[in-house]
Amino acid sequence: MSERDGVFREPQSQIVDFVFDDQVAGVFPDMIRRSVPGYETIIPMTGLLTAQHVHALGSPAIRIYDLGCSLGATTLAVLRQLDDTPASIIGVDSSEAMIKRARTLVTDDRASFRCADIRNLDLEPAGAVLLNFVLQFISPGERGELLGRIRKALAPNGLLVVSEKLRFEDASEQAYYDAAHLDFKRANGYSELEIAQKRTALENVMIIDSEEQHRERFREAGFRHARKWFQCLNWASYLVYP
Repeated sequence: MSERDGVFREPQSQIVDFVFDDQVAGVFPDMIRRSVPGYETIIPMTGLLTAQHVHALGSPAIRIYDLGCSLGATTLAVLRQLDDTPASIIGVDSSEAMIKRARTLVTDDRASFRCADIRNLDLEPAGAVLLNFVLQFISPGERGELLGRIRKALAPNGLLVVSEKLRFEDASEQAYYDAAHLDFKRANGYSELEIAQKRTALENVMIIDSEEQHRERFREAGFRHARKWFQCLNWASYLVYP
């Protein structure tokens, strides 16, 4: 069981860029649950929808990538829905702290974890690739190249799941969702100090795209269709097909 998130509880004289270190890994389940509206729906439903797709493929020993896997919550959600279906789920994250904990939390023999930068990862043929809240932490100029490599690795009838925070072109729409998201954090017990300090820490490392940018990037990478299956405030998830 994770600890309660208190990473930004005390005033910090100098706020550095946010990193997924040991301190964050120790409180990550609580942090993301209290920060991301819809997270507790997106993760189990990612497992359900991915397993549904894998079962429909009907191929033996499907390979699934969970890229930017953090503590392996998405991997675990897929495993729970696969029952005894043969599969190989490969969780990849650049944070050693996350991978170390993921290996203790997910013990199913069908899952393995690698500490690596997904931007440089050699992807083998796969039936599904999962990208939950990952692209927003990758440089915008590198996102298209990553999606292109995923597209090449995916089977013709494969599935890519992408979940992201959204930016809105309309200023009033953006203001509404920003305010609602702040209220969500307050309702989950975060103080104004915690909210402000975390926002500063994320400013240079979490760059948000609009839905139009995501859809255009999917098209440019060679995907034929993207279905938005879920949105809660300014957070959404897509099923993307080759």
